Amino acid sequence: MAEWWGSLELAQQIFYCIAIPSTLIIIIQAIMVMIGMGSGGEGVNFSDTSGLDGGVDIPDAPDVSDVGTDIADGSNPADFGTMQIFTVQGIMAFLCVFSWSGIVCMSLGLHVALAVIIGLALGFLAMLGVAKVIQLTARLAQSGNIDIKKLLGEKGNVYIPIPAAGNGQGKVTVTAGERYIEMSAVTDEETSIPTGTPVRVTDIRGDVLVVEKDT
Repeated sequence: MAEWWGSLELAQQIFYCIAIPSTLIIIIQAIMVMIGMGSGGEGVNFSDTSGLDGGVDIPDAPDVSDVGTDIADGSNPADFGTMQIFTVQGIMAFLCVFSWSGIVCMSLGLHVALAVIIGLALGFLAMLGVAKVIQLTARLAQSGNIDIKKLLGEKGNVYIPIPAAGNGQGKVTVTAGERYIEMSAVTDEETSIPTGTPVRVTDIRGDVLVVEKDT
């Protein structure tokens, strides 16, 4: 082992010093994810500095939907607005691919400078790939969630009769995106709203819709 290590050029030794720890960390991360302990962290939102696409979700800020600003959903491959570039996984992927690429290039007889350039390019591509995977995974995790605020003004139909003057809850079916959902609903009207009546959402109280007859 000592003879093999001593036969390596300095650049190769540096590459190995980066490759071995980063590879071990990636393996540990993979094991932690498989047993449910992995966490990628929030990372750095690329839109904080570039503003290429989408809005920025600022805590305690007014509802941005009122001013027509939407968060990019990442559906466009060119959309970097919600990509988290500098996550732990992304950095480890960069170091791992960069170092092993450098090792392979130097073993093929390429100059150290060219090996570094190729390693940097492939490492950056690996980091972008990891960022995209994290982005798509987060999007899939959120796809089942419904932003109830977006139901304001939507039309639907009463499924279970709604008592008058807020004296009880009924059920309505409304369209959310491309599917129908069932939500609890109340009304402030003086008369109850029977099953099958078209209604419109006028307010939202917690997870309960406030509706009125759609005439």
